[in-house]
Amino acid sequence: MTFKDHFSSASPDYARFRPPYGRELFAYLASLVPDHRLAWDCATGNGQAAVPLSGFFDRVIATDASEEQIQSAIQNPRIEYRVAPAERTNLEATSCDIITVAQALHWFDLAAFYAEAKRVLKAEGVLAVWSYNLLRINPVIDAIVNHFYTDTVGSFWPPERKLVEKGYRDLPFPFEELNAPDFAITAEWSADALLGYLGTWSASRRYQKELGQDPIPLIERELRNAWPDPGKPLLVRWPLVIRLGRLPS
Repeated sequence: MTFKDHFSSASPDYARFRPPYGRELFAYLASLVPDHRLAWDCATGNGQAAVPLSGFFDRVIATDASEEQIQSAIQNPRIEYRVAPAERTNLEATSCDIITVAQALHWFDLAAFYAEAKRVLKAEGVLAVWSYNLLRINPVIDAIVNHFYTDTVGSFWPPERKLVEKGYRDLPFPFEELNAPDFAITAEWSADALLGYLGTWSASRRYQKELGQDPIPLIERELRNAWPDPGKPLLVRWPLVIRLGRLPS
């Protein structure tokens, strides 16, 4: 399967503007497994999930098919970054206590990845995958962002984006599935931070590449006018959709 690289060209911005995950998610994930020796964070990007994961596991091996993403990754003494596709690693068999995939499962060759996950996962280990769709701030700003998402750059989203919109409900998941509590990413952002984040969307990058112009200025004035106080950040929230599973018995 050819690696679909939608993010390497935006690696520095991705590292700067993508929202951080909360510690509570990783504390919960760690509570699901008896051992905490090794975690594999697959499609790590710039290490957004790998870093908080390292607070609960002795070692984290964080892989990504993009060398540029790995070069922009957040360094941590417990994390070993490797350039590798999701479907083929050199991890030892039955070595991983947990495997995490944050906002990336929709890009994979699922059959090959699931086979690799089953190969490296310990008997009592857990596979945790999650995604998030559109952010929520307030009704006025949400409507502006939704219009940008659907109408301005809507035709530039890759087809895999539909899987995120459906919360991965349509994806096969050949594991003994566990129920997960509700989690969300939260951040306090300025209008500048939000605009920077919108610029990291794969559809925004593709719009700029194909049309030769940045789509962000098309939303900037309206977004800034809708911001209640330009000097104060607003709470931004992304609900997470999580699927958890253990090896079939």
